[in-house]
Amino acid sequence: MMPNKKLTDEPTSVLSEIIYDQMMDAIYLIDPETSNIIWVNKAGYQDLQMAENEVLNNSVLGLQKDVIGQEQWISIADAIRQTKKFTFMGHHVRKDGSTFPVEVNTSCFREDGKEYFLSVARNISARRAQEAEGQGRDQQIWLALNACTDGLWDWEPQTGSVYFSPQLKRLLGYGPNEMKPVLETWENNLHPDDLPMVIQALEEHIKGQRERYEAVYRIKNRNGHYLWVHDLGIVSEHSNDGKALRVTGMIKDITEYKKQEFRLLELAAYDDLTELRNRRECSRIFEKQLELAHRSKQPLSIALFDLDFFKTVNDKYGHMAGDAVLKEVSTLFSQSLRKSDYLFRWGGEEFVLLSVNTSLEEMKILSDKLRALLEKHITTYKEYQISITSSFGLASYPLHADNQSELFLTADSALYKAKSQGRNCVCIPE
Repeated sequence: MMPNKKLTDEPTSVLSEIIYDQMMDAIYLIDPETSNIIWVNKAGYQDLQMAENEVLNNSVLGLQKDVIGQEQWISIADAIRQTKKFTFMGHHVRKDGSTFPVEVNTSCFREDGKEYFLSVARNISARRAQEAEGQGRDQQIWLALNACTDGLWDWEPQTGSVYFSPQLKRLLGYGPNEMKPVLETWENNLHPDDLPMVIQALEEHIKGQRERYEAVYRIKNRNGHYLWVHDLGIVSEHSNDGKALRVTGMIKDITEYKKQEFRLLELAAYDDLTELRNRRECSRIFEKQLELAHRSKQPLSIALFDLDFFKTVNDKYGHMAGDAVLKEVSTLFSQSLRKSDYLFRWGGEEFVLLSVNTSLEEMKILSDKLRALLEKHITTYKEYQISITSSFGLASYPLHADNQSELFLTADSALYKAKSQGRNCVCIPE
């Protein structure tokens, strides 16, 4: 670049022309603050199968498949500033969406008081092919596994040393020269809730209690976000006295699969009409809260309630009107409860309210508040104004029973009592 020329000016010197036209490696000048590409040589935009103007002033985040989001860019930018040459192994994305492996070396400098990043990106597709051709069968298998998985690791228990493959580092958002090769690097990134289970599975395999090590857990990436991974490994080398010398494994990113699984579980846990948790979720959560109440020695109360003469609404106004009433009651009650309360649709016009750390008397006050609220409420459906009331039967742990089934039976008996006393009331067990 010529003296007294701005970095964004078109290069005019012979050297600049050679760099622009003749260099085989892609060169990018980047604004660290915005991550935008402000200059690119011919190899850079041709590698991407783009025109020069399609690359300029676009974020490097759209170029690099393995750098996701501004948070990760900020973290990488800080690492670039701290080193003379920062190396990142990743994949660049062509205009047609295809990718190719690159080794990117980036340095930081200042010109006229402004900071810039200069990145030299080398397409290493041919190099990888040559490496594979020159390796023996075992190395070829290792190379193939490394390419087909989202990461490989190789741990030496006796020394604590761990090899993290470039793919694994890239998965977590790090460059090939980052991530200290020790077990603590991996352990410190595991989700605290998953760590005991993972360590137990690994130790049991090393002791010969499991045929192989296998675990599904969450691991933190550079951005501080957790990815779900499926980790599979085996002791690959033993000493003469049977001690594990090497443990080798592979990691698969299953984050999208887990997200889909959670979405399906959420759909299965909720009632479509009212959007309340359903009967199955009620049983699961009830059992869990009972265990917590027992350990903490706190009361737990339930209210089993239904809508009085609901069949009349369906018969008189139609089932669509009945659905509208169910949805409105669910919304009305949900908005009137505490965050610690659970409201479920038990089935038909029947509901369950579960309240933690709540005595029978406190549950009676809450239930009567809901009952009075509904008594005054009017549901508008088309040209109809529909009024309805509700009846409640209560039960409490540990006052009436210490298990779910007996508490439900007690609440059901109290609900029957409320109906026999004329409905639109709250009854407690005798």
